[in-house]
Amino acid sequence: MARLDKGIVRRAIVTPDKHFPLHDKKAISVVCQAIEMVKPDTYIDLGDTGEWELFSKHYWKNKEKPPLEVLIPMLDKEVASVNKNMDIIDASLDKVKCKKRHFIQGNHELWLDNFVTRHPYLPQYKTQNALNIKERGYKYLKYISNKPLKIGKLNFIHGKYTPIHHAKKHLEKGGQSVIYGHTHDFQRFTDTKWGGTISAWSMGCLKDMSSEANEWLRGNLHNWNHGFAIVDWFKGGNFKVEVVEIIDGKTSLWGKLIDGNKQEK
Repeated sequence: MARLDKGIVRRAIVTPDKHFPLHDKKAISVVCQAIEMVKPDTYIDLGDTGEWELFSKHYWKNKEKPPLEVLIPMLDKEVASVNKNMDIIDASLDKVKCKKRHFIQGNHELWLDNFVTRHPYLPQYKTQNALNIKERGYKYLKYISNKPLKIGKLNFIHGKYTPIHHAKKHLEKGGQSVIYGHTHDFQRFTDTKWGGTISAWSMGCLKDMSSEANEWLRGNLHNWNHGFAIVDWFKGGNFKVEVVEIIDGKTSLWGKLIDGNKQEK
């Protein structure tokens, strides 16, 4: 972990929806390079880390769902892929000795866990087991939780609302500053309260945004963006959020170009 400037007490990199194995390889490479450049002491995964589309209602809408003996080998393949890609990010975290790691269950992980609930004899596929969350050193927060992950004066959740003005909705619902995923686009909404301002941020996604990887959109246009966030905390719990946009596998950070094409995994 890099020594932080005087007055900065904590630094995190926050990543939204990756949807492994339907991720954008260049965007993930940018994140890994950013981790090694920024050297955070904290990493926060906002969930929907795996796609788990086998357990979504829309995936089988016009298809015949196969029997369990066919479904399980398909699931095994996806579990292996998600773990492999989490290993890539974890390798960068290990390199900079980032020890504080958090995993927030997304609604896609909830699909997988609901499948296990219906098939309790398959506990190895529960998210925390399938992705070796504890062994990786992550603290786990459930999607449906009355308590968000709170660091200083900033909350972190997966996100639940997808209206046009979802940042406003998340801020009004929670009443505190929050970073969330789920929506795949960029938004910020700020409100003034007694004692200061509070804000809500969404920072896009890290998913492959092609129509081939998103059949459920049925060719409809979307306003998704690739991105992640860097958060610095100061004494007293105050913080600064920097949303970093990734465009065509590239971004600039602190005056330096980060090119995802160079380390594409």
